[in-house]
Amino acid sequence: MAAVEYQLVTRRAQGERNKMKNPTMRTGNLKSAAEESAMTQSLKVERKRAGAHRSLCWPLLISCCLSAITFADVSRASEGPVPSAARPMTGVELYELYRDKSWAWSDGAGRFDDEARRFTARTGAGNTATRAKGRWIVTDDGRLCLDAQWHTVSGVHANKTCFAHRFERGTIYQRKEPSGAWYIFRHAVPTDNDEFVKLTAEHLVSPDLATIKTHLDDQKRLAGNTSPKIASSRRKSQ
Repeated sequence: MAAVEYQLVTRRAQGERNKMKNPTMRTGNLKSAAEESAMTQSLKVERKRAGAHRSLCWPLLISCCLSAITFADVSRASEGPVPSAARPMTGVELYELYRDKSWAWSDGAGRFDDEARRFTARTGAGNTATRAKGRWIVTDDGRLCLDAQWHTVSGVHANKTCFAHRFERGTIYQRKEPSGAWYIFRHAVPTDNDEFVKLTAEHLVSPDLATIKTHLDDQKRLAGNTSPKIASSRRKSQ
């Protein structure tokens, strides 16, 4: 047995000496190690770029979603210049128009609670699902602003979007600031096609927020976007 072990050790030693004597083998090993290191570094860079790209795209996506909120289902026939006699709606008028209402959108809804002027919203589904929490603000120059934090798979993104309103003889005109087209939000005699009819007292957001939050949390964990602080507190609680 001792003789067999001696032969094995001798063969290993001879093999190492051959590697040192053979420049091709030595260079090949170094080259493989260098290529592997370069590939690992390249993957890290690509992951960082992908993360940065997602961070830049989500605010743009949110902005696009909010842009589509108003104009997705609005008839082009309702668009046009606002009469010169139309005046900005007052803060009180806008408050009465939106308070304790849900605004149904093509891909979600927003909720304007009177309490603390709380604004909540949900849009999308699956990996594009977002939820928002913030405040809704009205002003005497006819503006309704949604100032909220939008929670997505990639993180939390602040966004403030405002809509301008004008009033003339019972007709309400609206546009998304700063450059949206004016359209008739509500005719003097409301029609079924008015965006106004999508304002309802029914809660269209709250029942789904908990489900969306759970889904987003799961997606963040799978994507590795859970913050160290949150992860640490979870480990302590376990």
